Amino acid sequence: MLKAVGQALFSTGLQNPKFTEEEKKGQDYEIRTYHATKWVSTSLSAMQWDSAINTGFRKLFSYIQGNNHNKVKVEMTAPVTCRVDPGAGPACESQFTVSFYIPEEHQENPPEPSDPEVFVEHRKEFTAYVRTYGGFSNEKMKHEELQKLLESLQRDGVSYVDQPFYVVGYDSPFKLTNRRNEVWILKKQE
Repeated sequence: MLKAVGQALFSTGLQNPKFTEEEKKGQDYEIRTYHATKWVSTSLSAMQWDSAINTGFRKLFSYIQGNNHNKVKVEMTAPVTCRVDPGAGPACESQFTVSFYIPEEHQENPPEPSDPEVFVEHRKEFTAYVRTYGGFSNEKMKHEELQKLLESLQRDGVSYVDQPFYVVGYDSPFKLTNRRNEVWILKKQE
């Protein structure tokens, strides 16, 4: 348990999903193709991004601490992704799907969640445009970085999917420096 808590707090030595990086079109974003993988996820509706992500994170942390049918502790991984399906308007709830990557040793047969609101998600291979930024991310920063990425994609004339999009974090709240956050916009399938 101490190892899992330490990893969650300090974000060191965590497994990440594998991806292939394509040649950059712009200097301010990357193009990554993520391999097909399994993630443990939970979905919720909310108005506030940060509170939705925190609520989802707590449910998933419980899963990796052994709140699953096998009572198996699962290593913490990075990043924590949050798929955002925006609501119809500014005063509408959005749908958030918060996810942890399932480590390699559990990819074939992940422990079945005990919480009915937690599920194993089978993500197909996908390509995303990725903008990376530092600091302690908050809802305002996420919006700003997403807007910057959209402007870059429009500038470069690439085709992308408006929604859903992803906000992504790699670090625990206890890591003070060299923090890594990302926004992902999916590449339109050709």
